[in-house]
Amino acid sequence: MNKKPENLSVEQIDQLVVEHADDESNWGEPVRVRQSKPSAVSLPSELASRAAFFARLHREASVQEWLKRIIEERIDIEEAVFAESKRDLAK
Repeated sequence: MNKKPENLSVEQIDQLVVEHADDESNWGEPVRVRQSKPSAVSLPSELASRAAFFARLHREASVQEWLKRIIEERIDIEEAVFAESKRDLAK
């Protein structure tokens, strides 16, 4: 029969990694990771104009930087709401 794997805490995982870090047999070949290229998003002209207005209003260096900040803030909010919903459903 399959045994259910033990759930380890973050501290326990960290301890295991540190204990085995000096053993070269635990390490494989290095993995090269390339940074992903930025993607372009098309916006309707009216929405782009509104975004440009608010970027200037908030004295942002560029519309792109303002949009990036706004999108990151919104994603953080959505992730928090999603996590809270999952916790509520688990009760």
